[in-house]
Formats: sequence, C-alpha cells, structure tokens
Amino acid sequence: MSRLELGIAWRYLRSRRGSKLLSLISVIAIGGVVVGVSALIVIMGVMTGLQNDLREKILIGSPDIRVLTMGSDMVMKNWEPVLKTVRAEPGVVAAAPFVMSKAIVGAGHKYNDGAFVMGIVPTDLGKPVTTIRSFATAGDFSFRSSDGKRRGAVVGERLASRLSVYPGVDSITLTTIGSDVSPVTGTLVPKEMKLEVTGVFNTGMYEYDDRYLFVSLDVAQDLAGIQHDVTGLEVATKDRWSAAAVGASLAKRLGYPYRTEDWQAQNNSLFQALRLEKLGMSLILMLVILVAAFNIVGTLTMVVADKTKEIGILRAMGMTASSIRRIFLAQGIMIGVVGTALGLLLGLATALALDSYKLIPLNPEVYFIDHLPVARQPLDIAVTVVASLLIAAAATIYPALQASRLLPVEAMRE
Repeated sequence: MSRLELGIAWRYLRSRRGSKLLSLISVIAIGGVVVGVSALIVIMGVMTGLQNDLREKILIGSPDIRVLTMGSDMVMKNWEPVLKTVRAEPGVVAAAPFVMSKAIVGAGHKYNDGAFVMGIVPTDLGKPVTTIRSFATAGDFSFRSSDGKRRGAVVGERLASRLSVYPGVDSITLTTIGSDVSPVTGTLVPKEMKLEVTGVFNTGMYEYDDRYLFVSLDVAQDLAGIQHDVTGLEVATKDRWSAAAVGASLAKRLGYPYRTEDWQAQNNSLFQALRLEKLGMSLILMLVILVAAFNIVGTLTMVVADKTKEIGILRAMGMTASSIRRIFLAQGIMIGVVGTALGLLLGLATALALDSYKLIPLNPEVYFIDHLPVARQPLDIAVTVVASLLIAAAATIYPALQASRLLPVEAMRE
C-alpha cells in the first residue's frame, strides 16, 4: 500500500474544511469498536478471574486427588499399603490419610452450630498435602494442647467469631451421633468430646472459614468411632492439571473397591457453570463488536457516497480500481486498529482498577469470595484483539468493492 493511498484514506477520515480532527462518523465508528473491545476484555477477565480465584480458594483445603472406597460404610480399612502404593505412583509428590465427619460445636453457652470436622496429620508429623496449614492466623496445625497431648482444634475464623472462642483460652465441645447403640432404647448414643482451641485460620473463602475445623487424625478417628480406619487419602500432584490423568492411573492400579476424584470432578458443576457463563458472555459481547463492524460498513458506505466525485477524478487521473479499493480498506483498518488499541488500553486499565482496588465487593456467603477478581490472561486478550481486527477488516470489504467498481464517467456525472 503506497503513501498516496494511505494519505487519501487518512484525508477521508478527517472532517471537512481542512480540519485535522476526525469526522463525527469516524469517531462514532471508532467508539463502537472501543466499547466492544474494552467490554469484552473486562468481562472475559472477570470470568477468568472468578475461575482462577475460586479454584485457588477451593484447593486451599481440598487436595488435587482424593482416594476413596466404594461401599455403604464409606471408610477405608487397612489403608497403610494403599498409601504406599499411592506414594509410589509417578506424578504424586505427597499423600496422607484424612478423616471427615460432621459434628455439633458448642463453647459452653447456649449457641451451638454445625461444622465439618477434618482430621489430618499434624504439621510436624508429615509432609502437608494441602496449603491450609499456611493460613493459620493464630496458633498452628500441630494441635498440641496445654497438657502436651494433641487434643487441640484449629477453627475457621468466622466460626470462631460466632462461638466467641480464642486460641489458648477457650475450649469447644464436639457432639456426634455416635456409633454405639444403647441396649435399653436401641438407638445410637451421642458422643461428646472436649477439645482446646489451639489455632484459628482464615483462607478468605467463606465456606472454609465458616464451617470447618481441623483436628489431629487420631482425634477425628476417635470422634467418628472408626478406630484405626480413615475416610480416604489426600494426594498432591506435581501439576494440578495432570491430576485427572494421575487419578485415572491410580484407580486402575488400585482396582476395586477404590476410586479416585480429582479436584475438577469434586467441583465439576461449579467449574462447568463458570466455563459456560464465560463462553456465553463472550459470544454476547462479540455481538457488540459485530455491531461496531456494521457501523464501519455504514461509515465507509457514506464516505463512498460522499466522495463519489473525488473517486471519479482519481480514476480519470489514472488510479486503478485496486488502488481505490486499498484506500477504503486502509480507512476501515485504521478505524479498526485505532478502536482496538483504545479499547485495549481502556479495558486493561478498567480490569487493573477493578482488581487492585476491589471496586466491586461481593457477598462471600453467596460467591465464596469477597470481591470481583479480574484476571488479565494474555490468551484471552490476544483472541479479543485478533477477532476485533479481523471483524473490522472484513467490514471494509463491501464498501471498498463498491468504491472500486465506480466507473469514472458515471462518478464524475454525479
């Protein structure tokens, strides 16, 4: 494309009477692209940010893979050989047993609440599988009580606040349905256990902070009445994205009655909904760019109609039809490039402000997180920019062809 063609294209974008400002219709066309690109970048960033933030928050207390058993009792017996097999699996970096149960939690006053009780290996007795231990705001996950035993409990910050308990000061009472049957009534006898509050954790995820407490593995076994058995095994992999493949390999190696669940399968419905919502929002906002493309078509069509006489003169002076076509292609591409660049800057600035200053707070009881996260993923941004430029370029084809097909005599007669 020659400098003459670019100069004429730029001249046609400007206002009349020698003004160096862009004409109103050019500004409107560019504005449409700016709005579409910036909105698409922000919304895709929001959806990606939600996926990433929720995934990281969930994986704080949830392992990459869980090895469980099939059956009505839902406990794993004779689990030590299974643990050795799991640790020997390629791709596994850590594995440990866990016990999960539910209990009513009280602190010596009228208020009681339900909670999930997670029994895990204390920090000083094994390699951690999840990162929950690094989120302790008071105390630690050694579960050491004042009597020197491991009779401590680490409680979520919100749950501790509702119970009004503090580490090293208060105790809690856990009550479960129990596993022993009364010989008199034939019903299950409730089981109570008093534990010292030795720590508090805050993950930033409402579900964990509000409903979970952690105890030593042997304490959880005693509370659940399963003696030496466990609920299952927690497994950490080298790469969480390989968890599905490692889990499938483990299930095949262990065989019946063992099964595996990777982190995506454990939260499949949530992540599927987020992916579907991201796709839907992206398609909807892509329509905004398509509307801007129609605006480019209208703008260039108006320019062709307005510049019919000038086009006839250019053709009469010897300019070829392909040169006329390139002039209007250049004009449309200029609109697309300028609009995309401005939309990219506006979208990135908005995304950065939303994420850095937490401008949009969320209810953590509903969304698990306290603000709207925005992730600036290079692939999403690149797809948006390329799509915008391609749509803008495609929008120039029809007006450019119409301009190149004008006959010099007919154009000058206008």
